[in-house]
Amino acid sequence: MKVSNEALFYAKILLFGEYGIIKDSMGLSIPLSDYGGRFQKAEEGQNTSDSTEPLKKYLSYLQTLQSENNLPCELDLVSFEEDLEEGFYFQSSIPQGFGIGSSGALVAAIYSRYALNPIDKSASIEKNDLIELKKILGSLESYFHGKSSGLDPLIAYLQLPVLIKSQEDLGTIHLAANLEGKGGIFLINSGKPGSTQNMVNIFLEKMKQEGFRTMLKDQFIKYNDACIKSFIKGEAKGLFRNLKQLSKVLLENFSPMIPEDFQDLWKKGIDSGDYYLKLCGSGGGGFILGFTQDYEKASQILSEYRPELIQRI
Repeated sequence: MKVSNEALFYAKILLFGEYGIIKDSMGLSIPLSDYGGRFQKAEEGQNTSDSTEPLKKYLSYLQTLQSENNLPCELDLVSFEEDLEEGFYFQSSIPQGFGIGSSGALVAAIYSRYALNPIDKSASIEKNDLIELKKILGSLESYFHGKSSGLDPLIAYLQLPVLIKSQEDLGTIHLAANLEGKGGIFLINSGKPGSTQNMVNIFLEKMKQEGFRTMLKDQFIKYNDACIKSFIKGEAKGLFRNLKQLSKVLLENFSPMIPEDFQDLWKKGIDSGDYYLKLCGSGGGGFILGFTQDYEKASQILSEYRPELIQRI
């Protein structure tokens, strides 16, 4: 179900950079306007407990931080509590656990609505403000995942593409849409949600292995960053050459994050070149992200999986 455009906070897609941005690889994330959420007041007799009960728990968490002087920014929690008592809830079409920023949109909405001195979200936002905003939002979102980079709520709040060059070097960018492109970026629904915290824990365990750290540096980050540079420049040949290698690295080294039912499909794409699949967020379920140079052909090959086109390239 789509929601109203009023005070809407979009989902996001991390096109490139999953896990790598934890270790200073590049990242590129864009808003996904097909899904979004906003605060609104429940109608009389409407049951919104699925939304309001988690919000009350989150409010209690924020109140505890406030009492300990540990809030990352000033929030009007009195108004937040009053709104919940008056029947406000977060109406969202963003599926939870699918890697497109459901908690990020919620955190962005809370920050926008209740921050007493919110950082301006204009397209000309200064880099220092952007870094500070990312830290604030990451701190607020850590309640949901144990640890958050802050990127998801940042994208939802700004509603602009963000290029991450490193932890301390990021900025908004403009990406021209190629409406006539034959290729496309698409989503495949794995049919089950994933757990960001569980997947991140698996990754952190793998990072204790020297071989995995070497692979991340010499292969994953290499191909990830090359994909981003080619994508921004509109260089399709370089993009898909590096996408093939990146998809292969993910299949070989991040298999716990790829649902077993989709690993053969993943390999078929690499072998045929008809499409390349990659993680959408932390993986383990949720959506799988796909790229193809011929969307019509790929959509026929993948028809039983009902791919959802999100952008032409």
